[in-house]
Amino acid sequence: MINPMDMTGRCVIVTGSAQGIGLHTARLVSELGGNAVLVDLNPDALAQAADGMPSERTMIVAGSVTDRDFVQSLVSQAADRFGGVHGLVNNAGITRPAMIEKMTAEDWQLVLDVNQTGVFNMLQAVGSEMLKRGRGGEENPGAVVNISSEAGLKGSVGQINYSAAKAAILGMTMSAAREWGKYGIRVNSVAYGIVETPMTEVARSDRFRETYLSQIPLQKFLKPEDAAYSIAFLLSGASRHITGQHLAVNGGSFMSA
Repeated sequence: MINPMDMTGRCVIVTGSAQGIGLHTARLVSELGGNAVLVDLNPDALAQAADGMPSERTMIVAGSVTDRDFVQSLVSQAADRFGGVHGLVNNAGITRPAMIEKMTAEDWQLVLDVNQTGVFNMLQAVGSEMLKRGRGGEENPGAVVNISSEAGLKGSVGQINYSAAKAAILGMTMSAAREWGKYGIRVNSVAYGIVETPMTEVARSDRFRETYLSQIPLQKFLKPEDAAYSIAFLLSGASRHITGQHLAVNGGSFMSA
C-alpha cells in the first residue's frame, strides 16, 4: 500500500527541535523514512532529543536562526550530507509577555528577531537551495512549513510582540508561495492554538485552564506529538497541490470561512 506521507530520501530541517512540536516533528519525519536535521541553541538538549533516532539519517546542529552565517552553514551542511534540503519546518520561537504599555524595546525586538527575522533567514537560505534544484528541472524540490499561531490570526493579550511576529509569518508564507510556485516549491503555514508545551504552562494552569478549554469545541489542548502530523502532511506528497495556505489547528477555538 502506498503511504502518501512517505518521506524516504527527503531531508527536512526542523528548527527549535530540542523540545515540543519541533522535537516530535523531527521524530515523525524520521519515522516516515526521512532524514531529519535537528536545530536548536542547546547542543546537549539536541543530543538528548536525537537519542534513539537512526544516526545515518539524523543530523544535529546547534546555533541561532538569528545568525545568518550560521543559517547558511547549516543549510550547506545538510545539503552536502543528504543531497539537498527538501523540507523546512520554521518552528523556532520565543515569548516575552508584557502588556503593551509595559513592554520594553528589548523584549519587543528580541521576539521579532527570533520569531520573524529568524524565520526569514531560514526561508531565504533553504529556499535558495531548493530553487537551484527547481530551476534545474527537479519535479518536487521542496516544501516549507512556517509555524504561526492563533495569536497571529486574532491577537493575544500581553503578547503584542509575539502576535505581530506570527501575523507576519502569514504574509511571508503567501509571498514565498507566489514567488516559488512556478519552480515546484510549496510554502504553507500552520497556526496552532494551545499546545501542551512549556510555552503554554500559564494558559494551562489551574487559574486559566477551564476558561481556555471552554473556548475549544474539542474540549482539549493539543499534544505536540499530534501537532506534528499536520506539519508532516504539509511537507509530504499528501499535500502536493497545497501552497500559500494557513492551516488552523486549534480544536475549533478559532474558525473562519
